[in-house]
Amino acid sequence: MKTRFESFAGLSVAIITPFKNGQVDYKTLQDHVEFQVAAGTTAVVPAGTTGESPTLSFDEHERVLHAVVEAANRKIKVIAGSGANSTQEALQLTQFAKKVGADAALVVAPYYNKPTQEGLFQHYKLLAESVDIPICIYNIPGRCARNIEPETIIRLAQFPNIGMIKEATGSMDQTSSIIANTDLTVLSGDDSLTLPLLALGGKGVVSVVGNIIPKDIIALCNAFEEGNIEKAQTWHYKTFTLCRNMLSLSTNPIPIKAAMKMLGRDTGELRLPMTPLSETEEQKLRQTLQNYGLLS
Repeated sequence: MKTRFESFAGLSVAIITPFKNGQVDYKTLQDHVEFQVAAGTTAVVPAGTTGESPTLSFDEHERVLHAVVEAANRKIKVIAGSGANSTQEALQLTQFAKKVGADAALVVAPYYNKPTQEGLFQHYKLLAESVDIPICIYNIPGRCARNIEPETIIRLAQFPNIGMIKEATGSMDQTSSIIANTDLTVLSGDDSLTLPLLALGGKGVVSVVGNIIPKDIIALCNAFEEGNIEKAQTWHYKTFTLCRNMLSLSTNPIPIKAAMKMLGRDTGELRLPMTPLSETEEQKLRQTLQNYGLLS
């Protein structure tokens, strides 16, 4: 089934925001973009959950988006994280994303203030009517305390530039309802549910583990797209073990940053209220990476 903005299908990686001595390390951030370009990733997603966006100042948020667009240099798409629990702030960030040349905006549902379904509709409606940029709704009720119900998403599909949704509810019924009633491009928001979501008609994933194994996630998506279900299942079960054993250790992005530090690609530094893994958790993570073949 043809969906909107299918050029964003496949692997998008929710990239971390690297910190060094408490400050954003923009050079390393741009290196992370280059790593994804070399892997053949469809898009990078800066300043999302994995990018610790709640801890970024407004100025840092804009500088991160600008640095990633600059590094991407049209070699890879950029879906800029521009959501906020203030509609006005989300509007400013989405306008900035458009201004600096991002290819799309990832807009998380307003968190903490728990808007009604009508409030959610009006929030996205204002953004869609105010900024001419493809918008990807990000529905993650586990963090936002509100589910964007399928009926609301179906209403929002009337706006031409709302063309994608990052589905992180874990509900296959919700995903099925969206796909059955809209032509939105649905992307998995959970690494371990990528293959089930593809089977329902989804088109890809916004991945956390793609920070370290992008080629493997691309191989999974490509195998499914080519109709090689057995190969897709093989990749699913291989990557599933890594996802389960790594991401269950602590809140994202704590484990993925620790993994990137072990792999020599980041300092692993976090901003409060995020705190590092315990020594026991680090040992489990190291064993997980060794079992996968990423560490000797």
